[in-house]
Amino acid sequence: MRSSFNCITSLSSKQRCARQQPPFCGSEYDFKNPPQSTIRAERMETQRHTHPLQDPSSQLHLQVTTAMKMLLSSSVCAMLLLLLGFLNRPAESRTLHMDGCSANVHLHELHRYFSEIKSDAISADGEIGVKLLDASLMKNVQEGQTCCFVRLLLRFYVERVFSNYESSQPSQQRCSSALANAFVSIRREMHKCHCHCGEETQRTIDSVLASFDKLQIQQAAQKAVGELGTVLDWLEGLGSKS
Repeated sequence: MRSSFNCITSLSSKQRCARQQPPFCGSEYDFKNPPQSTIRAERMETQRHTHPLQDPSSQLHLQVTTAMKMLLSSSVCAMLLLLLGFLNRPAESRTLHMDGCSANVHLHELHRYFSEIKSDAISADGEIGVKLLDASLMKNVQEGQTCCFVRLLLRFYVERVFSNYESSQPSQQRCSSALANAFVSIRREMHKCHCHCGEETQRTIDSVLASFDKLQIQQAAQKAVGELGTVLDWLEGLGSKS
């Protein structure tokens, strides 16, 4: 399509003609081949509409969004590194000092396993008035008898308590098995020790066994498991970090 516009020499006409774009005054405007200035103007207008992010406010929004993504990514990475460091950290153990004998024990793991079954064992204890083990019993162990008392106590839990403990929750049953295995490991490590057992220590353990046998076997096992916290706290007092 071709059209022509004639400009009148008067100032007002020229001004009107200048406002009539895209043709030039005094010449024909070729719509098929527009001037380069018109092409550039159209390109700039197209870019302004097709790339709104070039607007200063949009650029600021993009910069803020990018910074937040980078910050979030770095925070996640830091948390993952912290978690990996925690998982790869060697488990802290304690060396139990029992007269001339010593054994390395991961007491924090024992406490964790016990915490999983504690509420179930205590709630299932129907003989609240009966006490098998208490803090005073262990604190009154005679000097030189700690090694013997620990060996007999571990034997009691492995052979009489954990073998008869039952839970309806598979996860709690696994925790009790983990506790039993840990006690077996401690007993195995103590085999190298030569523990001398006095009569008083043997009588103390015999009284615990007698109270245990007076109860129904599963009920007695539940009670002994519920009192494990006292035993673990006492063992904690025998140890030093290693």
